[in-house]
This record gives sequence, structure tokens and C-alpha cells, in this order.
Amino acid sequence: MAEQPAFDVPELKPYPVIPKLVEDTMAHSQPFVAKSDFQEPLGFPGERVDDWQDVAIKKMGELTDRYRSLQVFLDSCVKCGACTDKCHYYLGTTDPKNMPVARQDLFRKVYRRYYTFAGKYMPWLVDAEDLTEEVLDDWYKYFHQCSQCRRCSVYCPYGIDTAEISMAAREVMDSIGKGQKYCNEIIGKVHTIGNNLGLPEPALLDTLEGLEEEVEEDTGVAVKFPLDQKGADILLVTPSADFFAEPHVDGLIGYAKVLHEAGLSWTLSSHASEAANFGMFIGSYENMRKVALRIREAALDLGVKRIVFGECGHAWRVAYSFLNTLAGPFDFLDPRYPVPQHICEVTHGLIQEGRLRLDKSQNDGMVLTYHDSCNVARASRMGDIPGGQFEIPRAIIRASCNHFYDMPADTVREATYCCGGGGGLLTDDLIELRVKGALPRMEALQQVVEDHGVTHMAAICAICKSQFAKVLTYYGFQMDQIVSVHQLVSNAIILTGSEQEKEAELSEAA
Repeated sequence: MAEQPAFDVPELKPYPVIPKLVEDTMAHSQPFVAKSDFQEPLGFPGERVDDWQDVAIKKMGELTDRYRSLQVFLDSCVKCGACTDKCHYYLGTTDPKNMPVARQDLFRKVYRRYYTFAGKYMPWLVDAEDLTEEVLDDWYKYFHQCSQCRRCSVYCPYGIDTAEISMAAREVMDSIGKGQKYCNEIIGKVHTIGNNLGLPEPALLDTLEGLEEEVEEDTGVAVKFPLDQKGADILLVTPSADFFAEPHVDGLIGYAKVLHEAGLSWTLSSHASEAANFGMFIGSYENMRKVALRIREAALDLGVKRIVFGECGHAWRVAYSFLNTLAGPFDFLDPRYPVPQHICEVTHGLIQEGRLRLDKSQNDGMVLTYHDSCNVARASRMGDIPGGQFEIPRAIIRASCNHFYDMPADTVREATYCCGGGGGLLTDDLIELRVKGALPRMEALQQVVEDHGVTHMAAICAICKSQFAKVLTYYGFQMDQIVSVHQLVSNAIILTGSEQEKEAELSEAA
């Protein structure tokens, strides 16, 4: 029997319910604080500085001066309430401080106290407050109960981006020596080794060789997983989860089969063996830039012509929105291709050109739905048409499967719910938050299970896949009901010279 959780798992309801407020239900929830070993390599104090209030207040001023958008977001909220029920963490936890406006106000009240005229001289008039130990404690708890998914921003009439405020709050806390262990440890691994897992080059090479053997044994075709191949046309930068765990690794196998069948020259890089960029989660553009520069360095060293990103939501957000400004210009690449490209764009284009043969029946054991990962849905695009980030993955699924159904319209595409584990919160010290934050997506999934017999949910984000593999079981599902989009492609693709091709030819002849 599975071990019972130490917290109450929310009940799945047949329709969404806005919960009653219950104060402080998540006041106990906070991630482990980073030690000096994880702080100092990122340029932050190893422990909380003595004059932390002064340092934090100064840092707030620097950030609002540097990022005009942040100041606008802090000044423009009119408390209309449009965002209050849009956060998956509020819906799952019932804690009022998880309403986006209330979470923003933890930062806004301090900003008003020190950086507005009314706050300095009449703080009671504008609900301003001093930065105290209690306030800092609330910051650390509740700004680590925001996955920076930006769903609230979709519904805000002023477009206030809670994610940017959460990023700023985390950067302020890092600057005084109170950072989050999970994110900062991971960023440090990328700086020193090249990926989030701390997977060294020999282990990475051994993993790829093992995958080559597995695919050849399964298909009879020698599909290569090249590493550090100079002169290759494509540098594939993928989340390091793709190297070791299901369903991620099944997606990596799918990429390799697609590129092999299309006859495209490609390589992975041991120097830039990580698509993810946790610098965004902590609001540190300096660390974002250092991680992004590894990709530029690898592209130059290997002499590639284009850069393609694998299935990872926030990796694609950083790549699409920031790669050119953080690590550009990329004028040494082939100008015929955008910088960067998503693997779904590549696969979709090849399907449209008729360069891939797909046998949908190979996925007939599954009835699929699709989870729009928030950082893809609300912070990027794919292809050359608006909404391509929604249509292209679905087109790939439909080309690979016979049975596909979307979840309810107000839970997908631009309105998609976060998986509950994004924003640097995919750590077991926050498992209660992650489970409760997954509630809205689990309710939407349950609806298509009941209405259409859906058996599996596909996604193109490493964090989403890891999160669902963990939390699905809390709601009565199975952990293997989450799959990669390119896992479906891998199942369906007919490789030239494979046993599947021979079977298909015999079937056509008959």
C-alpha cells in the first residue's frame, strides 16, 4: 500500500470551485535555504548579511530603476480582483496570500514604504510597511509559492506580471544571502559541469551509447546520438532530464529518430548539455546570461549552422525571449533558420514536407490529451503564425495518433493551468505545494478521462513531465500516464530499413 501523505490532498470535483479563504494554510511551507556553497559561486553572499534591510531596500531600488516594467507593475494595480481566482496555488491551497494580488502586495507594500512619497510620510494611507523579519519570512515562503506561470497576467486588465515581481523578490533575497537551495545548487552545476544533473562528459557519452544500442536492438536501425561532433549542421540543446528518466528519455529517442530519418546532421554538446536556465527562476539575468553563453560557445566551437531546443518549457521561454539578447548576435549561423528553433518546429516541418512516415496505429493503445506548458503557451511562439505554440504540438500529436481530445477550453492554450511544479519549485521539500497546485490540471484531466476515455497526457516540458510523474498518483492516476510528444513520434515513425517498414510494406502488399 502506498504511503499516506502527511497532508490532505484536495478532492477532485466535477467542475471548478473557487474555494473559501483559509488564512495561513501554507504558512508552514518553504524550501530549504541555500548554504554558502551554493550562494557564493553565483555571486551572492554566503549567508544573510548583517545590514540585510539596507541591502534589500537598495536592491529593490536598483531593480525598479533598471526594469521599468517592474515599477509599472508595482504602481498600477487597482485591486480589481480579476486575478484572485486564477492562480492554481490559491485554488489548491485556499491560502489568500496565494492570490496573485496578495502575493504581489508582499513586495508592493515594502516598495511603497521606501520608494513613494505617500509611503514615506503617510504609510498607513497606502498600506505601506517596513521590511521586517516577519515580512522577509513571508517573502521567502510565498514568493516560493509562485511558479511564475503568468496565468494571472492573462486575466489582468493592466497586464501586471506576477512572475516578474516574484523574480525580483527572489533576486532581492539572494542579494542579502537568503537564496533557495534547489535553484542555486542547480545553477552552480551548470556553471561547473554543463547541466542541471551534474552529469560529467564520460557519463553522458556512456548514456548516449547505451541509447544507440537500445534503439538498434529495438528497430534494427543504427540511429546515432552524436556528442561533440564538429561540423554538424544542428546543435541540439535539450533538458538534461532527457538523458536519464522516463518519459523524458523516450522523447530524446524520438528526436534522434526524426533527425536520422530526415538525414539531418546533428550533435549534442558536453559543454552545453542543458537547455534549462534556472537563472530566470531566481530573477538573475547575470546568471541567465552565463548559462546562455555556454550554448553560444558550444555552437562556435562545433561550427554548427543552427540551434534547436528540445522539449522544455522554461528553456524555450528563455531561448525564445532572451537567447539573442543574452548571448547574441548569432550571425555566424545559417540565416535561413530562426535562432533558436524548437524541435517541434523541425518535426512539424518535416511532416508537412512528407519526409517522415508515421504509423498512427502504433499509438492506438493510448487516448491522448495535451497539456500546454505555461512557459511555452504564454511566453513564446513557434513557427511563422500567431498561436503556433498551440497548433504545432497538437498537429504532431494528431499526425502520430488516432485518438486525441483537448481538455476544457478554459484550461488549455493561453489559459492553461501550470503543472504546479514550475518556477524552481520542483523539489521534494515543497511536495505539499506541488500536489495542491496540480489540482486544477488534475480536474481538467479527470473531465476528459470521463468524457472521452483519455488514458495519457502529453507535454513538451521537462518540469511538467517530472511533476506529473510525481503527483498523478496522489489523485488516483498512474505515473506513466504522462508522455513526451516526441515519445509518440518515436512510437509511430517508420524508419527506413526497420522491421516496422518491412511490416508496413507487407501490409500494403496484402
